[in-house]
Order: sequence, then C-alpha cells, then structure tokens
Amino acid sequence: MIETTSSTNYFPAEASVPPGAVSLEAILCTEELHRRPWRPPDHEKENRALVALAGALVESPSNILQTLAEIILDVTQCDSSGLSLLTKDDGGKRFYWPAIAGEWKRHIGRGTPRDFGPCGDVLDQDRTLLFRHFELRYPYFIPITPAADECLLVPFYIGGKAVGTIWAITHGERRKFDSEDERIMNTLGQFASLAYQTVECIEDLKLQIAARQQAETAVRALANGLEAKIRRLVNANIIGIFIWSFDGRIIDANDAFLRIVGYERDDLVSGRLLWKDLTPDDWRSADERRVRELETTGTAQPYEKEYFRKNGDRVPVLVGGATFEEKSDEGVAFVLDLTDRKRAEAAIRESERRYSEVQNELAHANRVATMGQLLASIAHEINQPIGASINSANAALNFLRAQPPDLEEVKLALGEIVKVGFRAGDIIDRTRALVKKAPPQKDSFDINSTVLEVAALTSGEMSKNGVAVQTQLTESLPAVLGDRVQIQQVLLNLFVNAAEAMSGTVEGPKKLIISTERDGPGGVLVAVRDSGPGLAVENTERVFDAFYTTKTSGLGMGLSICRSIIEAHQGQLWAAANVPRGAIFQFTLPEYS
Repeated sequence: MIETTSSTNYFPAEASVPPGAVSLEAILCTEELHRRPWRPPDHEKENRALVALAGALVESPSNILQTLAEIILDVTQCDSSGLSLLTKDDGGKRFYWPAIAGEWKRHIGRGTPRDFGPCGDVLDQDRTLLFRHFELRYPYFIPITPAADECLLVPFYIGGKAVGTIWAITHGERRKFDSEDERIMNTLGQFASLAYQTVECIEDLKLQIAARQQAETAVRALANGLEAKIRRLVNANIIGIFIWSFDGRIIDANDAFLRIVGYERDDLVSGRLLWKDLTPDDWRSADERRVRELETTGTAQPYEKEYFRKNGDRVPVLVGGATFEEKSDEGVAFVLDLTDRKRAEAAIRESERRYSEVQNELAHANRVATMGQLLASIAHEINQPIGASINSANAALNFLRAQPPDLEEVKLALGEIVKVGFRAGDIIDRTRALVKKAPPQKDSFDINSTVLEVAALTSGEMSKNGVAVQTQLTESLPAVLGDRVQIQQVLLNLFVNAAEAMSGTVEGPKKLIISTERDGPGGVLVAVRDSGPGLAVENTERVFDAFYTTKTSGLGMGLSICRSIIEAHQGQLWAAANVPRGAIFQFTLPEYS
C-alpha cells in the first residue's frame, strides 16, 4: 500500500462553526492571486519536477505522494506543503495527511473534518482557494505551530473526481503566492494523479495475483486432502460405498457395502451384483424417481429404501448418490445400514406405549385414592338426599292416611322425592365417572361446568374443613379440547390439596377461589387460590416432582400426575405464592377448534 487510509490522530474539531469564528469570505483571498505581479513560467524547473516524479514512479512508487509534497515545497519556495485525501474506511468523513514536507512534516498522519475545514471548502467549490490565517475560522489549527500565514489549496483528482487537495503554506511575510504557483501545482497534481492511479492499479494487481496464487494453492491442497479423506473413508468401511452405472451394474464397492447385502467380493468381481436386482419391487418407483433426479441434477438426496440380502432377507438402508462429472453415466452411492436404528425406533415406540399405559394406571389409581379420601364427604352428600327422600315419603304416607287424603300435598312430597333422587344419582354418576378405568378420550367440553361439577363433588369436604368456596367464572369462554375426566381429576387434586393445606390454618378465613378466563387468543386459564400457609419460593417447582410431598401421608404423585395430564393436553401447570397469603395453582388448556 502507498498510504494509510485512515488517521488515528485527527485534530479535535467542532461539528459546526464555533461562536466568535469569522465567515469563510473573511479568510479567503483567492481573487488576489491574479492581481499579484505576474512571473514568467520556469519551464526548466517544471521539467525537472516532472522528471523527479517520473523517477519516483519507477524507483519508489510507494513514495510518490511524499515526492510530490517535496517537489511542491521546492518549486513554490513555500514553508510547508502536503496532500490531504478523503478517508475510505468511513465513506469520506475525514481528510488525512499522507504526505507533508517542510516545517509541518511532523504532522503526517493527522487530518481534518470533511465538512468543516479548508480542504472541504475546496471540494465544495471544486476550485483553487487561497486562505489567509484560516485558524480564525477553524480554531483547531491554533495549536499547530508555526501558524499558517497563507495557504494555497488546489483540488486533487482521481479518475475525474476530486478526492483531496494539494496545499502549500507560508508561515510569514517572506513571500506571497501568485497565479504561477497555482498553475504549476495543478500541472504537477495532474501528473501525480496519473502516477498515483498507476501505483494503485499495480498494487491491486499484485494483491489479485497473490490472492489467486493463494487460492490455487489452497484448492490443490484441498483436492489432495479431499482425495486422501475419501480414500480413507472408503477403506475405513464405516458406511457402505459403491460405484454404479445407470445400466444397473455395480462396478466397485467397499467391504462395508458387501457386508450390508451379504455378498462376497467374488460375486462383485464376477459381475453378478446388480443394484437393480438388489431392490425389491415395492421400492422400484422410488429408485426410478432418484434416477431421474440424478440424470437432471447430478445428485440424489438421501432416502430410505430396502435391499435384498443374498439370503433373501431384507435390510433397511439410507441411500444417497451423485454422478461423476467426467462420466455422467456413472456415479457413487453411499449406503447406511438402518437395521439397528429401526430396532431402536420399534423399542422406543413400545416403551412409549408401555409408559402411556403406566401413566394411565397411575392416573386412575390417583383418582381412586383421592375419591377414597372424599368417601366420608360423598357418603354424607348421598345420605342427605336419601334422608330427605325418607322424610318426604313418610309425609306422603301421612297425607294419604288422612280422611279425606290430601292428594295435593302427596303430589308435592313425591315431587321432592324425585328431585332429591336425581341429586343423589348425579353424585353417584360423577363418582363413578372419576373412578371408572377407561382410556383417555379427547373431545370438546365446557370448562366452567366442569369446575362446578368438581366443586359440587367436594362441597362436603370443604364444609367439613370450614372452607368457603367462591367461583369467578368468565362467561362465554370457548370450549376446550381434552379428556373431561382427566381435567376433573386435576381440579379434584387441586381442590382437595387446598382444603388439606387450609385445615391447619387458625388465623384468618379459609377461602378457596376458583377462577376462569381467556388465555390469549387460543386458550383458557384456570386458577385455584387458597388462603393456607402457602409455598416456599424454592418449592414452587419441587411440588411437581414425583414422590415429593409435604404431607404426613401420601406418595407425592398427585401433582406430578396432574402436570403430566396438563402437558399431554398441550397446556402448562405451575404454582406461585398467593397474595396476601396462601398458594395459587394455575393451568392452561387449548381452545377447541
């Protein structure tokens, strides 16, 4: 490279004209150039300067800009000279100084802002400008010594576009610039521009050649390494590999492929091994599609199929292939034996089936155990309508014995017997549904009615523990998708757990609040809040672990089963602290659609 494209030592500069700065017109004296005394051109000095630039281009092209700065210093008899070029790495937001001669030489590498400085003014007006004491407008020049008295700047063009300036500076009254200085600086700048572009082209060409040579070396190394790797892959016999032709022949194969299909190398050498004959009839159409794919694109994406083994058995395989570029009628195929994978998949499916059965058994056992806990409450709930029925029946008998019989009262008593009979039947039906052993069955159901049914079933338990139950059910909720009995089981566990948690509470009311609401655009949220002792923060997740329990009795499977049920319904179940006290368990269910 012939210069650095950015500077790390810019003058500190304001983004706009600072207070007290003079106008641009106050420091420009360009028109004076042509009014100052005329000097005849010194063509001999000019020719020597051009020869010096040409020599620098041949002998030291990387110093062409510094040579130009030194020549400008000599021919103009100024005190400092140099070049300012726009930076490339930030889109031309700064000027940097790649070359300086004279008293300012120690400032090489510095620069000025594009939009606030003498060089920017030159590019904006695209013409030569002569400044006098430019620090009056651009105060960041004040610390730079010696101070500039006059500064002559001419545009520097690359490919017809102004990308910088050539400048000459006097630091005193020793001499003034004139039109001859402008002419010779323009002339030398045009020659230097061509030289600069020539050097850049040469540098770019060198870089391209070096990059191409490096790429060719890398490609050769890659090809050699790839060939060795492929050979090692074939010989390693990790996967089956064979060379084929479109007419069905297997030209060559490694030992791994021969083991997959159960043939010997003698079978291969004799030409009796044909890949078309290895393929069962029910896989021929898939093979034909892959052949068309190979003919069209040169590659076939991996696909599953089967091969006949020599003993007639079938072996599941994964096959992919590609044609050779130099011989489009031949190619290579890669074959992976899937026998072990298929066995593993079958074992996983069987394990999943057995796991599902075990989960259903555990869920059923949990329901039965929970209903056992509620047995006394349920018996009480059934005894109430039975007792009421007996009382109504006795009243009816008394009304029939009366003279004359009071048939209207008898009718009312019998109606009461029917009503409480239905009530007892509902309790029995709900209990039977919960303890019934049946496979999961997903359908649409109303979550609010499900909540009310479980609340009714546990009302006796709540009364026994002095728990006040309150429901806050959002109306017009969408139907949810799931197994109604399993969701009843979840609610039953949460209600009973809450009642047990509050049974030991001595301070404050015992309150159970069940609420339902929408959960975003496609689901329903159910929350069960209690006023019990609550959960420690570290236990909000542990309570869902199997066999974890804070009770003196029980296996700790209830909440674990509940979370499995909700997750199987594509929902979530979680716990948190209630405010001001107690715990809150919430779960979501997807909307039926």
